[in-house]
Amino acid sequence: MTRAEAKERNRRALLDAAFQVVSRDGYRARLEEIAERADLTTGAIYSLFGSKNGLMVALVADHLRPHYEGIEQAVPAGLDLLEAVDAFARYYRRSCDAPDALSRLSLQITLLDMALHDPELGSQLATSIRSQEEHLITLFTGRSHNGSVVTSRQAQRLTTALRALFVGLSQGVPLGLAPGADEQYFADAALALASGMPFVDHDADAS
Repeated sequence: MTRAEAKERNRRALLDAAFQVVSRDGYRARLEEIAERADLTTGAIYSLFGSKNGLMVALVADHLRPHYEGIEQAVPAGLDLLEAVDAFARYYRRSCDAPDALSRLSLQITLLDMALHDPELGSQLATSIRSQEEHLITLFTGRSHNGSVVTSRQAQRLTTALRALFVGLSQGVPLGLAPGADEQYFADAALALASGMPFVDHDADAS
């Protein structure tokens, strides 16, 4: 095994261990237990991630990356905006039935709790999440809608609104709090939101 391969193996082991410990213990998660589960030392955590917060930020990126990659595959080029939103909504609903849906929900809630206890970590997590959401902004930018083309700023506003909608709905599904919220329900809710949004670039108007 090369040094690079060993480094990646250790990184993967620490992320997997962190997922288990953080999902259970939240901000009380101990680096010593994470390292022990990965069969490494805390020194490896500092070497690879710099700090506990660095490990948490990497955990969020590792958690979100396959999610956004799946969205990009589920929403092909060539669709207009509302078709893209429909495909996105249906993919998001299917993800609620994935085998790891409850684990992902637990991690989301735990990370929010950690961010509330540590404002610095909260700021770092927000930056990481926004960087991942750039994939969605890019995904919606340039699509046709009502005879015009969606700008990057308009796509950003839509992404923020859709994230708020889907986070709420997707938290309810695994907990049994959203009966009847099937793919069509998600799609209808998302399309109602997207259709009703005033796609106006207020900054451009002000200038």
